[in-house]
Formats: sequence, C-alpha cells, structure tokens
Amino acid sequence: MNIALILSGGTGSRLGGDIPKQYIEVGGKPIIAYCLETFQAHPDIDAVRVVAAGDWHELIGQWAGSKLQGFSLPGQTRQLSVWNGLQDIRREAAGQIARRQGEADVASDDVVVLIHDAARPLVSGETISACLEGCVAHDGVMPALPVKDTVYYGTDGRIESLLERSRVIAGQAPEAFLLEPYYEANRVLLPEEILRINGSTEPAILAGLDVQYIAGDERNFKITTQADLERFREIVKDR
Repeated sequence: MNIALILSGGTGSRLGGDIPKQYIEVGGKPIIAYCLETFQAHPDIDAVRVVAAGDWHELIGQWAGSKLQGFSLPGQTRQLSVWNGLQDIRREAAGQIARRQGEADVASDDVVVLIHDAARPLVSGETISACLEGCVAHDGVMPALPVKDTVYYGTDGRIESLLERSRVIAGQAPEAFLLEPYYEANRVLLPEEILRINGSTEPAILAGLDVQYIAGDERNFKITTQADLERFREIVKDR
C-alpha cells in the first residue's frame, strides 16, 4: 500500500499576501491542485492524505480526487505535521488490515508513505515511480540534485572549511519511507528532539535507516519566494 502525505499546513509567510502560497490560484486552480492531480493519476498510489487547517478542507476536497483518505491537522513544526499524518495513516492502515485479515491492530510492514510539499506543484509521475521502486530494497528514498556552487562551512562571517562539492546534494520531495521503521524513527524523538528536525529525512538518518538518494528533477522546485511563484506561472502559461 502506497500513501501520499501532502503537507499543506504552512502559512507561506515569505511570499506575503492574504493566503498561504499553496492556495494561490495559478492557471485556474490552486497550486496544491497540481501535485494532488499527479498523485491521484499515478497507478501505484493507493491513497492521499493531506495535512491542512480545517478552513481549507473544502477547497482541497474539490481537487483531491477519489483517492483522498482524509485530513490531518498541522503541528507546531513541519515535522510535527508529518508526525500527525503518520499517526493517522498508521491507524487507517491498521484498520484496513484488521478488516481484511482479522489480525491485531498493527500496520503492515509493506506500507510506504511518500511525504510531499503542496508547494512543489511539478512533481512528476516518473519521480514518484522511482521513489516507490527504491523502497523495495531500502528503508527510504529521497530525490536529490547535485549542488552547483562551491560550498563552505562558515561561522560569524568567517569561512572555516570547504565541503567536497561532489558529495553534497540538495534534497527534494517526495521523501518515501517504509511506514513502520519511519514511524518509530520519529516516535523516539518525541517530545523535544523532534522540534529540532528541519527535513523529513533527518529522523531516518538519525535512526540509522537505509536511505537511498535518486536523481532529482530541476522542475520539481518548491515555491518559496515571489520569484519562484513567477517562474511557476510562466511554466503554466507556456503549457
């Protein structure tokens, strides 16, 4: 069972405006609709769950499609939003397994969760497929791009050391994980350590899980700034 967890609880404050960036309309539909449609259309995605504040559930429901499993509430941080979604996905999976097999209330080991940002509208079906394929042999998979610029360590305005650029990568999404080991990797960070997590792959790395990275996609960028938004608008217009 493969379940997409779409994170749409952010406020998009860096863009300004009256509404979060993922709900800004581009090309006649909200930005979140683009990734929802891609996951909905993918033949190997069984369900979609969205982390979003209640005020946006009705709008999201108009675009989520028949695979929508339900909603989870945003947390204090991005990773706590992920945690809320994981708990709901695990309960839903356990219920389905119990109904099918009459077994105990535990989720199946073969459930894969794909964590994706609503503000990454141009994720491709090929990237989703590659993530799922990677989870056959690994605990987790993350698309990544090579870093083009020279990268340094620096403190208080002073360059301290040079990083080996050939080994530095920039992570993208979706970040895909086997549900059970990833759930446990997050659980052990509660209640305080999880507040320091910035990226969804961090708990997996801290737990020593086997995480592979695959080739990312330049078009799968995250809309963070006004320039990103304008870039996306141009792409949609050119279509």
